[in-house]
Amino acid sequence: MEVHHTFCRICESLCGMKVTTDGGKIVRVEPDEDHVATAGFSCVKGLRQHEIYQSPDRLTKPLKRQPDGSYQPISWSQANAEIGAKVRKIRSEDSPDAIAMYVGTAAGFGVLHPVFAQGFMTGIGSKSMYASATQDCSNKFAVSRHMYGFPFTLPFPDLTKTNCLIVVGANPVVSKWSFLQVPNPSEKLKEMEARGARLYFVDPRRTESATIAGQHIFIRPGTDVFFYLSFLQELIQQDGIDTDVIARHTTGFEEIKRMCAPWTADMTAQVTGIPADVLQEMVQTYIQADGAASYCSTGVNMGGNGTLAFWIQEVINTISGNLDREGGLLVGKGIIDFIKFGVKNGVLMRDDKSRIGDFASVNDAFPGGILADEILTPGPKQVKALFVTGGNPLITMANSGRLREAFQQLELLVCLDIFQNETCSEAHYVLPCTDPLQRPDLPFIFPLMLGLQMKPYLQATKAIYAPVGEQRDEATIYLDLAKASGISIFDSVIAQRFFEMTRRYHALRKKKNYPGLPQEAYLNGLLRMSGQRSFKSLLRTPHGVLREKHIPGSFLGKRVMTPTKKIDLAPSVLIAFAQKLQEDFERELQHKDKYKLITRRAVTTHNSWTHNNERMLAHGRDTNYAYLHPDDLKELGVNENELVDITSATGDIRIQVKALDTLIRKSIAVPHGWGHQHAKGLSVANKTKGVNVNLLAADGPEGIDKVSGMAHLTGFVVDVRRAAGQMEHTWSGKS
Repeated sequence: MEVHHTFCRICESLCGMKVTTDGGKIVRVEPDEDHVATAGFSCVKGLRQHEIYQSPDRLTKPLKRQPDGSYQPISWSQANAEIGAKVRKIRSEDSPDAIAMYVGTAAGFGVLHPVFAQGFMTGIGSKSMYASATQDCSNKFAVSRHMYGFPFTLPFPDLTKTNCLIVVGANPVVSKWSFLQVPNPSEKLKEMEARGARLYFVDPRRTESATIAGQHIFIRPGTDVFFYLSFLQELIQQDGIDTDVIARHTTGFEEIKRMCAPWTADMTAQVTGIPADVLQEMVQTYIQADGAASYCSTGVNMGGNGTLAFWIQEVINTISGNLDREGGLLVGKGIIDFIKFGVKNGVLMRDDKSRIGDFASVNDAFPGGILADEILTPGPKQVKALFVTGGNPLITMANSGRLREAFQQLELLVCLDIFQNETCSEAHYVLPCTDPLQRPDLPFIFPLMLGLQMKPYLQATKAIYAPVGEQRDEATIYLDLAKASGISIFDSVIAQRFFEMTRRYHALRKKKNYPGLPQEAYLNGLLRMSGQRSFKSLLRTPHGVLREKHIPGSFLGKRVMTPTKKIDLAPSVLIAFAQKLQEDFERELQHKDKYKLITRRAVTTHNSWTHNNERMLAHGRDTNYAYLHPDDLKELGVNENELVDITSATGDIRIQVKALDTLIRKSIAVPHGWGHQHAKGLSVANKTKGVNVNLLAADGPEGIDKVSGMAHLTGFVVDVRRAAGQMEHTWSGKS
C-alpha cells in the first residue's frame, strides 16, 4: 500500500487529504490532520469521492450515438476526426459563433481544464460561451465589474477578526463559504461566537448554521433586496457611514442616498416579514461593532433580484468603512495580482452582447438561460454545435425540459465527462475524462489567482492513480480537437506546436503510451513565472506551505480598477435597473399569501454529483422531498409522505412532502440536483425517484436577470396543491 497527500477538488474548501492506494486503486481517503489550513477537516462527500470515481459506470472509451439512440465505443482517432470534420463544416458554412460551449462547475476546480477549454473556443473564433455561473453567482461578477472595475474583485469577510457578521441566504455549515476557503465552518462559527462576535443569519429557513451559532432572522423568500434597501437607509439615518472613506475612495454617494431614502424599515417589513425594530437593532449592532461585514451567497444570488441585492450589500460594506479593514472585508491577492493583470490584458472583460436578448457578457460568457433560444431561433450565428465540459445543464439549468428539446435539435453535441449523465445521454459524442485524483494540480483559480483563502497557502499534488482505459485529461482532449478541427489552440500556431512537441517529448522520456500533456511541467511554469517555488518543491511540502497573510489597506486607492480609481457606488446600469423595484414591491404585496419555492442542500449531496453512489443514498436518501411548515401541510390537507403537485409558469412536478417546522410559512423547499431518470450511464442514480426542481424555473430573455443574466432558481411564486388520486411519484415538465 502507498499513502499520498493531496487535496479535494469538489468545492472551494480544498480540504487536505491522505489517500491510500493498493495496486493502483484507491482504498481509503482520510483527512490530512497536518494540513496547514484544513487541519484534519473534510466532509463526507470528499471522503467518499473515490467510491464515485471508481464506479463501474465510469466512462473508459469515447462513445458515439447510433441512429437507434444507442451508444457504441469508438477510437479516439475516429471521435476526433468526425467531431473535427463537423466543426470545420459548421464554422465555414455558418459562423464560428454557431459553435458554442457550456462550462460547468467541475471545470472550475482545476487549473488547466478551463484554460484549454477557452483556448479551444478562441481557436475556433467563437464568442458563444455559456457557464454555470449564471445559475449561481454571475450577479457577483457583474456587480464587481461595475463597482470595482474588474469582475473578479471579490471582497470577503475577515472571519478571524470581525465582530459582527450578517449572513443572508447562505448556509456555510452545509454549503461552505462560496467563494472563500474556510475549513470546518461549524468550528469557525462557534469560535466567532465564543469570542463575542454577533452573528445574524437571515434566511427563510432556520439553517444548520443558525443552530450552531448566532441569531436567526426569518425573511420571506425573494425579498432580500428590500431587506438590504432598508438596512442601507437605516445605516445612513443612524449616521453609520464613514465620510472620509466616501469622500476619498468612492463616487455616487448622493445618488445612493436618494435611491434608498423611501425604503424605510417599516415599509419593507410588509414584504420581508422582518419587523422594523429587529432590522434597526441589527443595523445598530453592525455600526457599533469594531469590524463588521455583510455576506450573501446562492440564496440571494439565485433570487429574483440577486444583482441589485448584492450591489446594495457591497455599498453597505463600503460606506460603513468596513471594506479593506481588519475585521471587515478584505480583498486578497493570489500568486499574481490578477485584478491588475486582468484589466491590463482584457481578461474576462469582453463587452459584446448576445444575439438573443442583447445581454452583456459576464466573465466573457452569456447567460445559460438563453441557450435554448440561441439554439432554437433561426438566423445568423444560430447555435448549431455545443461542447459541454464539466457540467450537466439538463439537471442544473432553468426550464430544462425546453432545453432538452433544444439539445435534440443540435447538429453536434459533444460532452466531456466522467459519466454518461443526463446531458451526455443526448450527445452525439461522449468523451471520457480523468477525475480530479487522476491529475496533478494546484489549488484552482480563485485561491491561486485571487487569494480567496482564510489562511493563504499553496499546495501541489501529483496524480494519485492512473487513467483507466482510454480516459484523457481535458487539456489534452481540447488540444487534439483543435488539430482535428483545423485550428490552433488559443488561435496560435506557435502554442499548438509547442504543446504537441512537449507532449511527444514527455511520452518519449517517460516511455508511456498515454498521449497526455505533461501537466506538471505547465503548472511548474505557471508557478515559476509568478515568482513562486517550483512544483517539485511544493510536492516536498505535502501538507501545503503558508503564503503571506492578507493585508488590510491594500485595496482602496491601490487596486480599484474603475476609470476614476474610485469605487462607483452608483453605476448607471444598476441605478437604471433599480427603477423596477417599486413595481417589484407592489407585486410582492400582491403575492404575500402565495407559496414561494426555495432550494435546499443536504450534507450528503453536492449538486447532482453524488447520486450514483449507493452508500450516499442509504437510509432513505434516494430521493428529494418538498418541505413545508406543518401548518401549511395542515392547510393543504396533506400528510407527510403524501404527494403534492407544484406548478409554475414553465413546468410542474409531483413530489412527496415532509414537514419542516424551521421553515417560514408559505414557502416550500425542494433540493435541487435530482431527476436522473434519463441518464443512460448512471445505473444507480437513474433508479432514484427524485425530481428535477429546475423544471419549474423560467428561462428565456424575459425570465432572467437583465444585468447579470442570472436565472431565478429560487424565491419565485408557485402553486402547491394536494395531488389528485395520490398516484405514483412521477415528474413532468412543460416546454
